Amino acid sequence: MMDVSERLSFFPSLYQVVDNPKLGMWMLYLTILFLSILVYKLGFAKKLPILKSAVIYTFLAFGCTVLTFLGIFLPVAEGLVVAALILIIYKIRLYQSKKQEAEEVK
Repeated sequence: MMDVSERLSFFPSLYQVVDNPKLGMWMLYLTILFLSILVYKLGFAKKLPILKSAVIYTFLAFGCTVLTFLGIFLPVAEGLVVAALILIIYKIRLYQSKKQEAEEVK
């Protein structure tokens, strides 16, 4: 028989989902939610009224519930980490190029 803990992706095994499922799943959910919000803010967020933002974050939280269950065996959180890193690098490069253009105009 195969041990389930061998098939877990990094974050579920880090949070010991098999040994402590309740705490581990909550930690996985909060990690995926935080990373999803970060990726949304870095890549897609526009300035919206407060009610529209609340609706978006509510649906994001519901969607992260599904992603949490998929994230036990699939690298969902790991993919979000990679996406966040790419967007952070993009934002830094964009800031640097705009700063350089502003200095060249002066």
